[in-house]
Amino acid sequence: MQLQSDGTELPERGAAIRALPCAVVIDHVGRFHPPVPPDRPQVRALLRLLETGRVWMKASAPYNTSLSGPPRYEDVTAIARAAIGVAPDRILWASNWPHPNPPDYPIEEAGLLDLLGHWAPDDATRRRILVDNPAALYGWA
Repeated sequence: MQLQSDGTELPERGAAIRALPCAVVIDHVGRFHPPVPPDRPQVRALLRLLETGRVWMKASAPYNTSLSGPPRYEDVTAIARAAIGVAPDRILWASNWPHPNPPDYPIEEAGLLDLLGHWAPDDATRRRILVDNPAALYGWA
């Protein structure tokens, strides 16, 4: 199941998500409206869900919620790095193309992929996010 909702509601929804009898993918770096620091209860709830081993997170579309904006989306970057640090085996990358709800500035596909290098600076972690994790989740392995 793939969920897309306001990540600030994760503390209230965590028990229901954990009770689902399937793998769950939380979209868009949790889609926190507005982004909150990783030490806040809302992000900690996301990290606890990732630690269950049944919940995944898509590292995608930082422009949907970022207040700091491109190229580094530093507010969303802090959340992405926290999630990758806790559960690098539960993160998936996605482009979100064709960007159904674009911001007021042009989205550069190459810049979004480059951003993954900022979030996960080592080759092994990027390979997990781009290749190994999707293969495990979707049964391609």
